[in-house]
Amino acid sequence: MERLLNVVAVFSLGLALAILFSLRRAHIRVEYSVSWLAAAVALFALSRSQQTLLWLSRLLGLSDPPLALLIMVFCVFLVVFYRFSTTISDLKDANIALAQKVAILEYRIEALNEGRQASQA
Repeated sequence: MERLLNVVAVFSLGLALAILFSLRRAHIRVEYSVSWLAAAVALFALSRSQQTLLWLSRLLGLSDPPLALLIMVFCVFLVVFYRFSTTISDLKDANIALAQKVAILEYRIEALNEGRQASQA
């Protein structure tokens, strides 16, 4: 169990460092990095607190604390992925609305150009 906890701790620290480097190089926006940093901190806290892990495994009715850790890892990343799915959905809706507005503006410009050409002829 100790080896798994150490691996998860190293993974969470690596994840946090990767996020900070990506944030520094502007590869990721601040509002998205917060979710990932929170996930990394949660994983690190769970991997370093065996008492919390034992309590969590008893709460979930599991006999194996590492299994509780893996379930919590899955749940944490599931929440982060859900948050990004809602963000992507909002961006897609905004993109569609923007494309519709551009199409309307192009139509109006073409109508004005046709009207100007007809008045000049």
